[in-house]
Amino acid sequence: AVALAVDLKKEMGVSERKICRLFAHFGLTITPGGVTQAIARAGRAATPTYQGLVLAARKAEVVNMHNHGYGRVRMEFRVPSRGLIGLRSQLLTDTRGTIVMNSLFDGYIEWQGDIPHRPTGALIADRAGVTTSYALWNLQERGELFVGPGVDVYEGMVIGENAKDNDLDVNVVREKKLTNMRASTADEAIRLVPFRQLNLEQAIEFIADDEFVEVTPKSLRLRKKILQANKRKKSAMAVVEEAGA
Repeated sequence: AVALAVDLKKEMGVSERKICRLFAHFGLTITPGGVTQAIARAGRAATPTYQGLVLAARKAEVVNMHNHGYGRVRMEFRVPSRGLIGLRSQLLTDTRGTIVMNSLFDGYIEWQGDIPHRPTGALIADRAGVTTSYALWNLQERGELFVGPGVDVYEGMVIGENAKDNDLDVNVVREKKLTNMRASTADEAIRLVPFRQLNLEQAIEFIADDEFVEVTPKSLRLRKKILQANKRKKSAMAVVEEAGA
């Protein structure tokens, strides 16, 4: 037993960190009759104000709806298992935390098509360092941030969601330059909008095909598959040329 414990400790001590990703084809099964997908029967109870939340984007189908008359509407719907990733968090946000939801495996059905991904791009750190309040203050108008000041980042790490549909490499470690000249007015106070702290489910839902979720005992990060910006551009151009050929 002692030897086994030593071997395990040695193995765990030298094992390298791995990066994992859940693919969009979660719950798919290939059969002789074609591709099938796992389906779940989910139930939710919410106030009538939020009973019209659209679930069509996740390929959900409402099968039953009942108003109990005491201020809660119960809805039952069938949704692909892959469509449940991030759904609970989204509904909690949309209903201001008033929804109660549960789900249960309900078999397999034919492939219903891809689920639309996020229409926005990512904000990507272009160098390693520690984030500064000054840099984040200038970037928060570009989109929603996932990190605060004083966080270690590296090149290729996703630090936020771009408001536009393209990825943007940004400098999040820039510091304000100090001079001997006094300004006629006081420096503008830096006020940061609270950043969005992603959990594992939200991170898995957020990532695109060229991104990873990096999970460590202390942190959860998003990153590009290809960390260097110049290599990402070359890879994108190669894909475009291959598609054109």
